[in-house]
Amino acid sequence: KRGLCAELQIVLELGAVQSYYPELKPIQSINAHPSNCICIKFDPMGKYFATGSADALVSLWDVDELVCVRCFSRLDWPVRTLSFSHDGKMLASASEDHFIDIAEVETGEKLWEVQCESPTFTVAWHPKRPLLAFACDDKDGKYDSSREAGTVKLFGLPNDS
Repeated sequence: KRGLCAELQIVLELGAVQSYYPELKPIQSINAHPSNCICIKFDPMGKYFATGSADALVSLWDVDELVCVRCFSRLDWPVRTLSFSHDGKMLASASEDHFIDIAEVETGEKLWEVQCESPTFTVAWHPKRPLLAFACDDKDGKYDSSREAGTVKLFGLPNDS
């Protein structure tokens, strides 16, 4: 089954996760959410994948069993972006809420809530360290809205809490 995951293509469509394998023909469809799925990520260990949806939920799926093992419901707006940490132990999720939720994958417990001044477009964990990079819609608030703002922020440095 591990080889299957390496060549599996996942397509998000109207709340369903559809998988295609090597001939690119439908082999599985999972009703993952009652509304559109917006993002999907596999954990680096190949054990789970997570989906984020317009229903503001993040669901965690077991790759081998194709069952939902956990839902994260701390966001209020549609989930825009997801990222697993390098060791697969943490999952960051973000939306138009002004924070990033970082959860422990195995328990679902909130580890951190990273405050942001605007909606978050993307999050990405460093490939070898517990360091999260993220980009927000910085055209609102304290930044000069007459130009394209393009800042990347980091969470996980020694003085972050």
